[in-house]
Amino acid sequence: LPIAFGRMPYGQLFAVFFFVMLFFAAFTSAISLLEPTVAWLIERLHMSRAKAASTAGLLIWFVGIGTVLSFNVLSEWTLFGRNFFNFLDYLTANIMLPLGGLLIAVFSAWRLQKVTTLNELNFKNGWYYKSWRMLLGIVTPIAISLVFLRAIGLL
Repeated sequence: LPIAFGRMPYGQLFAVFFFVMLFFAAFTSAISLLEPTVAWLIERLHMSRAKAASTAGLLIWFVGIGTVLSFNVLSEWTLFGRNFFNFLDYLTANIMLPLGGLLIAVFSAWRLQKVTTLNELNFKNGWYYKSWRMLLGIVTPIAISLVFLRAIGLL
């Protein structure tokens, strides 16, 4: 990007504007990602909003520092044979994502009421609903389970 902005007329001005806007986009996204944790701390632990936001932000900051330091100062420290960054990468990509998908599929197919799914998905034909439920309730959990077992090295 610096090369592209450097070749544009008024490129420095556009670069400053672009990166300031990028900062605001990232910052507002970070706030929205922090909100469920803050709401949970307020509801379950009866914290004030300021204390909950500070606690959640501080915990996330420490995890971020751990990932940064895993490339230099803490590069020798390992968890299950991986540095901290690679451990978090493995945990999220190979364990949390497949399990989250599996739980969403099972919940959507077997726990949501038929009326709710028919209304939300706007199925006019009962055949569509039966196909959707079979795919989401049987085929998808099997496929995700195979992906999960492959990811953790059991297949």
